[in-house]
Amino acid sequence: MTSGTSSTDNSATNAVSSAITPAHADVGGFPDYTGTKILVVDDEPSIVELLTVSLKYQGFKVAAASSGEEALTVAQRFHPDAFILDIMMPGMDGFRLLSRLREAGHDGPVLFLTAKDAIEDRVHGLTLGADDYVTKPFSLEEVIARLRTILRRSDRSSFGQPSNHLTFADIELDDDTHEVWKAGELVELTPTEFALLRYFMVNAGVVLSKARILDNVWDYDFNGDANVVESYISYLRKKIDTGDVKYLHTLRGVGYVLREPRK
Repeated sequence: MTSGTSSTDNSATNAVSSAITPAHADVGGFPDYTGTKILVVDDEPSIVELLTVSLKYQGFKVAAASSGEEALTVAQRFHPDAFILDIMMPGMDGFRLLSRLREAGHDGPVLFLTAKDAIEDRVHGLTLGADDYVTKPFSLEEVIARLRTILRRSDRSSFGQPSNHLTFADIELDDDTHEVWKAGELVELTPTEFALLRYFMVNAGVVLSKARILDNVWDYDFNGDANVVESYISYLRKKIDTGDVKYLHTLRGVGYVLREPRK
């Protein structure tokens, strides 16, 4: 696929339009992200073009770069709201680029594209501040869905309810007093259980992988393994998932999610 040719643009647009719903449509309760600025960085022209065409069709404003150095220059003038970054690029890789972007003050959510699916690579990216991963080869639907999710999560973080008091169903959490109530009754939690519950409540409805939970709840000086997540979720369920309606759900092979049961 050669960027900039009319026939390629038309074929890409046709393929995208048949598979993707525009950004201004009501998609699963997501806000309207029309006009949101996305910077796509990948050294493969075909991937850059396909993502650029599909995102523009969605209503996003898109800028693209083929290297880390070019991306830093583009970001300074484009001021992206979010980033889609390839990891394995010659010269400056995606990890280093993310660090440089953060140093330059660009704090928008980041979706990594990667051919690597190893847990250590995911953990490294999440530690640097990435929000999610898509493994190559990917579907456009998956990229768009994950992009919308990290944008929505960013919106909640910036404009949601005050962080000192969170509520989900009959669960209440107060940061100031470090107290949790279930159906009006005080629940005793350890500091780690409190941090884990808070992370689930801030990300209610979002499926969270073990790697992401470890990155956000545990310090990476921690030398245990990912099974600690399973153990603490089990502890948490015994304390806050005690009623007939269960809120903490396991998606085998994917992660965990705090949500009300689907009817």
